[in-house]
Amino acid sequence: MQALRSNRIVTTERLMMIPPGKENLPDLTRLKGDDRVFGIMLHGVRTAERTREELEDDTDFWEVRGYGTWCVFERTSGDFLGICGFMERPDGRGVALRYALWPECRGKGYAREAARAALAFGHAAGLKRIIAVARFTNHASRAVMQDIGMTPAGDFRHKGEAMLVFESLA
Repeated sequence: MQALRSNRIVTTERLMMIPPGKENLPDLTRLKGDDRVFGIMLHGVRTAERTREELEDDTDFWEVRGYGTWCVFERTSGDFLGICGFMERPDGRGVALRYALWPECRGKGYAREAARAALAFGHAAGLKRIIAVARFTNHASRAVMQDIGMTPAGDFRHKGEAMLVFESLA
């Protein structure tokens, strides 16, 4: 599996982004089970079982689509920082960029670096339109989307929350 994933590995100045495998399940379980990280994500905090199911879904998504979600690591230390990549929005809005990094990573530019690299990969893989969604109140995520060149493309309400849609067109 690692050889198959090698052409899907993305590196930046400071990061290495690798499609997830079973070896990443402990890191993913901690990340997705942490309310500070996934408490504001679509569908919220995940159980260990749900994280395992999502890992299987992510692996299948890569196999079918040729793109997906990466595990993000700092190149120098090898530390697991979080995830970044693509998912098909369950509300039918399209393929969406998503990112979720440990709170300790905030303010260091890792989300921007990972999201920018993911966006470039997605467009190179043939995605003409990539969206991203953030709560109106999530100013940090909105700033990342704007800084990587995504533009406002609408809004909607989800469970009483105002949500903003951004897009990037190839």
